[in-house]
Amino acid sequence: MLIVLSGPIGAQEYPNRPVRIFGHGPGSTADYLSRIIAQKLSEKWGQPVIVDSRTGAGGTVPADIVAKAPADGYSLLMGHAGPMVSSVVLYPNLPYDPVKDLVGVSMVATGVTVMMVHPSIQANTVAEFIQYAKKRNDLNFSSAGNGTISHITGELFKQVTGVNMMHIPYKSAGAGLTALLANETQVSFLSPVTAAAQLKTGKLKALVVSTSDRFPSLPEVPSASEAGLSGMDAKLWFGLFTAAKTPKAVIQKLNQDITDILRRPDVKELFLKQGIQASPSTPESLEDFVQTEIKRWTPIIKNANIQAD
Repeated sequence: MLIVLSGPIGAQEYPNRPVRIFGHGPGSTADYLSRIIAQKLSEKWGQPVIVDSRTGAGGTVPADIVAKAPADGYSLLMGHAGPMVSSVVLYPNLPYDPVKDLVGVSMVATGVTVMMVHPSIQANTVAEFIQYAKKRNDLNFSSAGNGTISHITGELFKQVTGVNMMHIPYKSAGAGLTALLANETQVSFLSPVTAAAQLKTGKLKALVVSTSDRFPSLPEVPSASEAGLSGMDAKLWFGLFTAAKTPKAVIQKLNQDITDILRRPDVKELFLKQGIQASPSTPESLEDFVQTEIKRWTPIIKNANIQAD
């Protein structure tokens, strides 16, 4: 009887100690979302929820930590394309399997990457940029790290347009943004969250969003299809994951509490102001989405010969 009852009671008591969310580098969207979710969960639970953002390796460092953590729901990962999708192709010795070692909790947010250029670039549209870049042939683009959505979006742009740019990976989106502002790199494909202030003040120019439709919070920026970039579709997404074999009752509680937070009007508005959309989901649909993204991006990464440089 004691063995039978121990599982449900443990799930009902969850959480009874601090929970940790592992994000990806200060200044990144993953870090921003981790802090919002951590604050709201802490208020809801009356337990500390700590954000532990780790830089480097395209987000694979925090993913590996959570994959190897005890399966009890006390270690969560703010996952995204880097550690959950492109890492499968880029890192042959990846120390975890994003499908087998991690389970979905809920999608948190979706959005777009924005092609941003330094003000010194003499182009105000994508068409003008393509002409300008082909004449110079010496431009660099920064990313949040190898395999991140900012990296593979840049490589997809090169593939679609024929523009030659050198990729320079940084340890986080914030570091990639700093490099762009300093003109160390001239182009980047980042989340609106990362560069919201710089876009508003004109310190950077936004040329296009990475999806076929305009994004609601950036109505003035053309979509990829409007800019004539056929095949340029790269969705920005972030979801919460935890270690495989975590009790289903714990995952269900996490999903319910996070869904309640993401459906709050104030949270939806907060996200939209930053250029992303709150997007709660079931654990199963998040896992299905990851597998679909792996199948979609694997041939693109291989055909573009994207390397973990």
